[in-house]
Amino acid sequence: MNIHWYGQSAFQITSQQGTVILIDPYGKFLGYRMPKIKADIVAVTHDHKDHNQIQFAEGDYELVNQARHYSIKGVEIQGVATFHDNVQGTKRGGNIVYVITVDGLRICHAGDLGHVLTAEQIRQIGTVDILMLPVGGGMTMNGETASQVMKQLQPAIAIPMHYRTKALGLLGRLLFDKEDKFLQAAGHPVNVIKDLMISKETLNKYQGVLTLQY
Repeated sequence: MNIHWYGQSAFQITSQQGTVILIDPYGKFLGYRMPKIKADIVAVTHDHKDHNQIQFAEGDYELVNQARHYSIKGVEIQGVATFHDNVQGTKRGGNIVYVITVDGLRICHAGDLGHVLTAEQIRQIGTVDILMLPVGGGMTMNGETASQVMKQLQPAIAIPMHYRTKALGLLGRLLFDKEDKFLQAAGHPVNVIKDLMISKETLNKYQGVLTLQY
């Protein structure tokens, strides 16, 4: 499969069979610009404008936006209810963590998770091969908390998201931390790549933290 990052929390996963999964489309956001994408599945982790701009998806796609199980075109998706903050959602509401099983790999997209996971949430998520998690603080977890979640789930690969990049304007630089604090706390080898081409057979090749270029 191919995994491409569009900045913030937006990812495109294209399976070996050509099924396109678009996660958390934002459209335009603080300097990021995402093109319109023809998708088969569009997953939205929560109803905030930098995650729910489904008008940027094209085609006869199926929408995934609930904490339940979906089976679409050979792709299995399990939504797990979590919170956008560390006070049971009283500040920023709910968030859905998605576990996407495709091409024999289990990909966990944490959305705007704002807290360490409970034992029950860890059980519901299960085994994780690739973890996409927010690390920029501000409205989500900071780098230290994100590293704790990484240790809870023990993925083969962790991909940081929702952090400050050079593409963001002044407001973005004020809102989000860089990924540095997470990388330091995670304590794993770090590789920087543009796109991730991966299969079950090549998973071990990329063990550690992967930073995808915007």
